[in-house]
Amino acid sequence: MHPYELTLHQAAEQIRERQLSPVELTESVLGRIDALDDRVGAFASVMHEQALHAARAAEKEIVDGSYRGPLHGICIGVKDLIDTAGVATTSSSRTRTDRVPDTNAAVVDHLEAAGAVIVGKTHTHEFAYGVLTPTTRNPWHLDHVPGGSSGGSAAAVVARMCQGAIGTDTGGSVRIPSAVCGTVGLKPTYGRISRRGTTSLSWSLDHIGPLTNSVRDAALMMDVIAGYDRDDPATRDVPVPRHTENLTAGVEGMVLGVPRNYFFDHIDPEVEAAVREAIRQLEGLGARLREIDIPYPELYMPAEFGILVPEASAYHQQSLRQMGELYESDVRGLLEAGELVLATDYIKAQRARTLLQQGWRDMFDGLDAVLAPTLPATAAEVGQTSFTWPDGSQEAVINSCVRTSAPGNLTGLPGLSVPCGFDRSGLPIGLQILGKPFAEPTVLRVGAAYEDATDWADRMPEGLL
Repeated sequence: MHPYELTLHQAAEQIRERQLSPVELTESVLGRIDALDDRVGAFASVMHEQALHAARAAEKEIVDGSYRGPLHGICIGVKDLIDTAGVATTSSSRTRTDRVPDTNAAVVDHLEAAGAVIVGKTHTHEFAYGVLTPTTRNPWHLDHVPGGSSGGSAAAVVARMCQGAIGTDTGGSVRIPSAVCGTVGLKPTYGRISRRGTTSLSWSLDHIGPLTNSVRDAALMMDVIAGYDRDDPATRDVPVPRHTENLTAGVEGMVLGVPRNYFFDHIDPEVEAAVREAIRQLEGLGARLREIDIPYPELYMPAEFGILVPEASAYHQQSLRQMGELYESDVRGLLEAGELVLATDYIKAQRARTLLQQGWRDMFDGLDAVLAPTLPATAAEVGQTSFTWPDGSQEAVINSCVRTSAPGNLTGLPGLSVPCGFDRSGLPIGLQILGKPFAEPTVLRVGAAYEDATDWADRMPEGLL
């Protein structure tokens, strides 16, 4: 096994036991990037010199007896929306080609304090405003998209070009690429992780979260990056648990909700079959299933876009006028459309969100988590604009992705995507686990129980080398 093939927790164990050096791991990962990324296109920039410098420093500290923890010497990719001091952070946009921040984002400070090795900046759909990440390809099938907007992060992780990565999620942008690339992706509770130093798409919907190759790896990253930040007013000053503490406790006796409506409306039959089989497997592990009705199904899409679109346009209003010709056409069109949204419609969307939050609070009474498909379909082909459902109806790719992701953003509840199968073309399928506020340990525990009972997380794309 090459070092780059190791999951985060496997590499961490070998580094802790001094069976693997951070330099050896970093050199292996950088070699993997050099060999693959001209075809995958996961990285906006690769930090060869900085990564090796950090790896040598980590190795010296560990040899000297100063082991910082499971992320010490581990290779991490950071979405190119998140500031890294002295390294270009472009949001994958021509409008920010020369932007080099002076300070790190809060999440990068946490990673570096834990001894992580940042190997590069991963591509995003421009300014995180899309679900395709056009610069990047899906490592399972290079003629398919990796999802977005954190497509570069997901592609880098599943192709073993880093042990973990950081993404952002405003309408599903951690969970969408995780589902279509076959990684684990966690969108934490709104306010659990500081967004200081991260370019906003929609300030009241934005979340930061990890993408990894196992649930345990995601828990290890959460132990490092979660927490209150007085410089981000959206963060909540609440205790942060050890996400790894009860990870393997299983689901015996847990009550898991299975939606009768909404999530299974307009869905690919192969995706539905895989998700329902995953639900049956969790029941076989001792969970109790309860059918539930998702409240106000007609409100999710108008509320999501009614909030996201005008907030994004407000953020970009000045630069759109100064350098509008540098935006990609799809993003520019959305930003221009956002300026036409009435303030009254924005307020109505915010009121609808309040109804949804109340509805989910009531629905969760007596439940530990909710199980659903992460997405209704597997990865779209490059250039594909819509899906056709079994009843003959069509739905735009962006709408289909956001439809099953938006509930987590509008409610601010934690959502985890874990691999639960493949379609006949060999493209991954994701199971989504949604939890109560700040119940990340619970959704991770459910995901770990399922992951330990299956082998989906052990698979990796073949034929890239």
